[in-house]
Amino acid sequence: MQKQLKQQLETIQKAFQDYNDDNVDVLIHQCFKILKNGGKIIATGLGKNVPICEKFIGTLNSVGIDSHFLHTNSAMHGDLGLVKKNDLIIILSKSGETKESTDLAKLLKIRGTNSWLLTCTDNSSIQKILKQSVVIPIEHEGDPWNVIPNNSTLVFLIFLQALAMELIEKMEVPLSVFKENHPGGAIGKLLKKSKI
Repeated sequence: MQKQLKQQLETIQKAFQDYNDDNVDVLIHQCFKILKNGGKIIATGLGKNVPICEKFIGTLNSVGIDSHFLHTNSAMHGDLGLVKKNDLIIILSKSGETKESTDLAKLLKIRGTNSWLLTCTDNSSIQKILKQSVVIPIEHEGDPWNVIPNNSTLVFLIFLQALAMELIEKMEVPLSVFKENHPGGAIGKLLKKSKI
C-alpha cells in the first residue's frame, strides 16, 4: 500500500510541476466575472469524471456560488437547456477525444458559450474546438495497464477544488453563508456553536 501511495503522490506532484498554468489566471478571472454578472459555473463529464464534477459543484453550492453539474450524455438529450449565454462551462476529458464530449464542445462553440477543457492531453480534438484549456499532463494512471482513470481523476479533483477555494476568496464568501447551507452533521453541529 505504501508503494501505491508513494507512486500516486509522486505522479500528482510531477503533474502540477509540469503543467502550464498560463491559462489558469484567465479561467479564474472569467469565472469571477461571470458569477458577478449573474451567470453560473457548469462542470460536465462522463464516467469516473462525474463524481469529480459533482464534488466541485457541491463545494461551490455549499458556499452559495451558483453552479451546476451537467452530465455530458444528458446534455445531448435535452439538458443542454441548462446552459445559458452568460455561463461558463468546464468539460472534463482526460484524452480530449471522447466522442460525446467532442460533440458537446462543437455545440457549445456554435452557441457561443464560454467553454473550457480540463484535460491531461495537449493538442486534442476538443482543445482545438474550444481554444481555452488547462492541460495537466500525467505520466501514468498508476494501474498495471495504464488505463484505469486513477491519477487523472485525482489531478482533476485537486485542480477543481483549488479553483473552488480561489473563487471563495475572490467572491469574499463569509462563513455565515456556509453555516446557513450546512446545518447537518458534525460540521453543522460545530457551526451552530459559532457566533458567526
